[in-house]
Amino acid sequence: MSDFTQQPQHGNQPGAGQYGGAPGAYGGGPGQFGAAPAYEQPSRPARNGLGTAALILGIIGTLAGVIPLMFWLAGLLGLIALVLGLAGRGRVKRGEAVNKGVTTAGAILGLVAMILSVVGAVLLYKVVDDAVNEAVKSTSSTAPKDPAAGSGGTASGKPAGDAEATEEAAKGKPLAAGDTSIYDDDLQVTVSAATSVKPGEFAIGHTEGNKVHELTITVENAGKEKFSTDGLTVSARAGADGVAAEEIFDGETYGEGFTGSILPGKKATVKYAFDAPADAKSLTVEVSPGFDYDATHWDLKL
Repeated sequence: MSDFTQQPQHGNQPGAGQYGGAPGAYGGGPGQFGAAPAYEQPSRPARNGLGTAALILGIIGTLAGVIPLMFWLAGLLGLIALVLGLAGRGRVKRGEAVNKGVTTAGAILGLVAMILSVVGAVLLYKVVDDAVNEAVKSTSSTAPKDPAAGSGGTASGKPAGDAEATEEAAKGKPLAAGDTSIYDDDLQVTVSAATSVKPGEFAIGHTEGNKVHELTITVENAGKEKFSTDGLTVSARAGADGVAAEEIFDGETYGEGFTGSILPGKKATVKYAFDAPADAKSLTVEVSPGFDYDATHWDLKL
């Protein structure tokens, strides 16, 4: 009998898998010491805020640019929209934003708003400048100069050697037949003497028993700008009582009045006729060249 017992072989032991190549030890089997599974990083949200803001401000700025007196707002919003649009395009290039079209549109609209702002400012300046010039021009020709008596007056409008007559005219007294009234813009108005004429068969304004008196009015433009006769008016009163004298219209000689404009250095002459009582000894004629002029009176002997 022997006490020797054969030792078991390691390769046949049930636990051989702990150090060998059995699955689940140190190899590539799942659940022990193999490679860990890969985890995906979460993606960042797109930063599209700058492009959206640029588009909104660009639209508002462009609309403000077409509204009068809102050019300043259009310029401000347009500048902000342009800056935000360019910054948004930078984000798109870096991959931080995905709204390239919106960002580009916002920048373009911002530029359009700035252009409209400049145009609006220029137009407003022009309108204000024209209004100021017109106001200065109108105030410089509202009061007439001292009317000159007699056709032999000097170039300044004052009669040669007749200072007394000029002084009386300056006090607002009526001028005599043939006298000339000169205004600040060198507009000259002359009224001739009145002569008795026979009214035509189809004359309007004549009363049976009255007399018709004809006179000639000459307007000379000695200034540097053309003169419009659209606002020129002529009226007359007869006798010591100042009875209104009706103007005669016959469709041929009388009644047309002054029309159109008178160029610098030119003159226009028109005949007028007024109906006055037969016993009237004088005819006071009033001529007003326009709304911006003072009226001048002539006292004509009949």
